[in-house]
Amino acid sequence: MKVFKAGAAAALAVTLAMTATACGGSDDKDSGKGGKKDKVVIGIKFDQPGLGLKTPDGKYTGFDVDVATYVAKELGYEANQIEFKQAISAERENLIQNGDVEFIVASYSINDKRKAKVDFAGPYFLAHQDLLVRADDNGITKAEDLNDKKLCSVTGSTSAQNVKDKLAPKANLLQQGGYSECLTGLENKNLDALTTDNSILAGYASQEKNQGKFKLVGLSLSNENYGIGLKKGNKELQTKINAALKKMVSDGSWEKFVKANFGPANYKNEPAPQITEGS
Repeated sequence: MKVFKAGAAAALAVTLAMTATACGGSDDKDSGKGGKKDKVVIGIKFDQPGLGLKTPDGKYTGFDVDVATYVAKELGYEANQIEFKQAISAERENLIQNGDVEFIVASYSINDKRKAKVDFAGPYFLAHQDLLVRADDNGITKAEDLNDKKLCSVTGSTSAQNVKDKLAPKANLLQQGGYSECLTGLENKNLDALTTDNSILAGYASQEKNQGKFKLVGLSLSNENYGIGLKKGNKELQTKINAALKKMVSDGSWEKFVKANFGPANYKNEPAPQITEGS
């Protein structure tokens, strides 16, 4: 009898273990069908001070990080249930389409080309394209001054192409894997200007190691409405994120996040934009 009981107990333990494995949701990418997962994977930038930055000690800081954390909490996830995944500009659509992330909060400007591949919630922030130059450079005061100059931006970004196509067709356009590479080239005088959203540029210029080295030209070359990217057709998630963004603005959290992340750079932000996606 003792042998039988021991065998039965072992069989029961195996059965329970198999059941637990089958029900585990942390690896189930389809959270909408199998119940809420144990964690949520969110794409952010790792190299954008003020927006999305992974610090040497493994922490994440920036406005997009604060927004992502707030939205995740509204979706039912605590901070320790969030896994942040690097989302470089050129890979954002692939990460969403492949199901590698649930959504992306990474200075992700809403435009028609991207909306053909993914859906957006938001927008949650309005930035303007500007130029960053060396602090002692007085020769670039408008976009047209970039003709015959070396202009840098990142692969997958629309900013530099916007300048070359519309404003300075003779600009020598160089695309790098990240903004840090552009910044190094600018400091070393191998490049003449870096272009992207003023929020991103202000984040870099306000870093302690960069203070006094660079300056914003102060242009508004385009309107960049930042949205939260998600898989095309996921209307339920889009609706929930939009609701979270509205609450973030109404309860004062949005303003708090802006001041905490952009205040040190004396950045003049636009008011929170009206949500247009999914409506």
